[in-house]
Amino acid sequence: MRNPTDVLRDEHRVILRALDLLERAIGPGVAIADGWWEAAVAWLRAFADRNHHAKEEESLFPAMVKAGVPSEGGPIAVMLDEHAQGRALIAAIADRVGTARAAAARDYVDLLRAHIDKENDVLFPLADAVIDERLMQTVRREFEAVEIELGAPASIEGGAEAVERLAAALERR
Repeated sequence: MRNPTDVLRDEHRVILRALDLLERAIGPGVAIADGWWEAAVAWLRAFADRNHHAKEEESLFPAMVKAGVPSEGGPIAVMLDEHAQGRALIAAIADRVGTARAAAARDYVDLLRAHIDKENDVLFPLADAVIDERLMQTVRREFEAVEIELGAPASIEGGAEAVERLAAALERR
């Protein structure tokens, strides 16, 4: 069975593809089809937040705390703060139009790219080092439960397919 941090890294690759699309969407002279922003925001809320961040916040981070990583004043606190910042920026993308939406999207892309780098390069190696196999099995089961609860769109394949639909809609503009 795959390591939970490998699952999260795979989800990061899908999220990074979506961030590439957001960057294209806010580029100069781009005309966005009706409904594209709404679909992009819905995907970010469903896959990046309710699926991916939920796995981290409800399973991985608590396991790291059980393994001795402090919840305050360390990498977990930073990640949680950045998750909150990301949610606020997604709300701004949803609520704004024009240059204000583009600015919020740019801030979100910048935040998430740096966030993903921190998780991949610092947090996940730390998790792999401190969480024992018994606790890692619990995290695996909890990840599976999230995917079962949320259904196919929460799977890496389902998330990637949705991103490719967003890409196709952006290219048809």
